[in-house]
Amino acid sequence: MAAFATATPSPAISVSPWSMSSLRAALPSPTRASPAGKLRSSFSPAAAATAASVGCLSSFSGLTPISPLLSLGEETSSFEHRLFGIDARGRIVAMRHGRRVPKLSRPPDQRKALLRGLTTQLLKYGRIKTTRPRAKAMRKYVEKMITLAKDGSLHKRRQALAFIYEKHIVHALFAEVADRRPFI
Repeated sequence: MAAFATATPSPAISVSPWSMSSLRAALPSPTRASPAGKLRSSFSPAAAATAASVGCLSSFSGLTPISPLLSLGEETSSFEHRLFGIDARGRIVAMRHGRRVPKLSRPPDQRKALLRGLTTQLLKYGRIKTTRPRAKAMRKYVEKMITLAKDGSLHKRRQALAFIYEKHIVHALFAEVADRRPFI
């Protein structure tokens, strides 16, 4: 490392020695071999002599695919045009998955208890002060409780009783939503 850091830059590298263009210029250009040349089923001495004269060692080709069937063309060499990608932790994924549940910096049991408590308080007081991420996460459960109350069946009432902490809030919610429903 010390020899590299103190060495003078070559005439081909006129920019900063740490820029990406200078590093690309220092690497040998990638050469693509035909797929038939790489996948030989039998050994022939004539082909081995030809390969030895041309040079057996192929240059470093970076993240280019081994099989040319996976590439869409010579001009596309980034992961946007590939069949797969690599996430931040180095795992290979086939497609991008969004985060399904807001984490709220809590383990799942505490997160569920927090959302149950916030939902109970909102249905009890009508208005509460909380943070925006908690309010966005809580909206799903409040709307579900209102939807359960719109149906009004015994099963839906028991589902709401299992989620909301205070029993009288569930009965008041079901009574109020039933009063607002138009009779057909």
